[in-house]
Amino acid sequence: MKLIERPFYTKRIIPFINKQVIKVLTGQRRVGKSYVMLQLIEHIKNTDPEANIIYINMELDEFIHINTHTDLSTYLENKFIENKNNYFFIDEVQEVLEFERTLRSLLAKGICDIYCTGSNANMLSGELATYLAGRYIVFQIHSLSYQEFLPFHQLDNKFESLILYLQYGGMPFLPNIGLYDDLPYEYLSNVYSTILLKDVVARENIRNVSFLENLVAYLADNTGSWHYSHSYHLTYTGF
Repeated sequence: MKLIERPFYTKRIIPFINKQVIKVLTGQRRVGKSYVMLQLIEHIKNTDPEANIIYINMELDEFIHINTHTDLSTYLENKFIENKNNYFFIDEVQEVLEFERTLRSLLAKGICDIYCTGSNANMLSGELATYLAGRYIVFQIHSLSYQEFLPFHQLDNKFESLILYLQYGGMPFLPNIGLYDDLPYEYLSNVYSTILLKDVVARENIRNVSFLENLVAYLADNTGSWHYSHSYHLTYTGF
C-alpha cells in the first residue's frame, strides 16, 4: 500500500514521539486519520528498526473481540517487550468501551508510547478532557488542502486544478475514484449521509431528520452561493 505523505501533520506530531503524553488524532470521518497514523508507524520503523510496535485497527475482524477496556488490557498483557521501545497505536479507539481506563493505566506505567485515532463525533475536546484528564495532546486532521490535493491527484498548480479542488473538495479517497462523471458525487453523498445520520442524528438523538436535512441544505446553499456577476472578477494568482 502506497502512502502519500501528509507532512503538515506528521511534522507536528513527530516531536512528541516518546513523550509521555497520549497523542490523539481526531477529525471528521474519512479525512485520513488512519493514514497519518500509518505514516507515523513508518517513520518509527525507519528511525528505530528495533522498535516493538503494537497496532490495533478496530475496523478489522481480527480485533472484533475487543469490546471493553478489560478486553483491550487483556489483549495487551504480553505484547510489550522489555529493553525495547514500545509503541502502541489504536485506530478508532472510541469503539472500545471505557478505553480511557486502559490508556491511563499504560501511561501511568510508562511502558509504551501511545497513539490513537477517533472520529470527532465521539472524541470532542470536552469529552477528552474528562476521559484522559490532561494526559493527552490533540491533533485535528482535516481534508486535503489545495497544496495536498495536487500531488494526491497528480495535478499541476494551475487554474483548472483549482476549479477541480473547489468543485470536488479534498477528501483523500477521491484519487481512487477519479474526478470525472458522477462517481465523486456518489462517494461524497455517502460520506455526507454517514456524517449526518451517524455522527449528528444518532449522537444528538434528533427525531426530525427531514427538517435537519433541509436546514443543512439551506445553510450549504447560502454559504456556498456565488453571485453570477462575481465570476467575472475571479483571477487566479497561484498558491
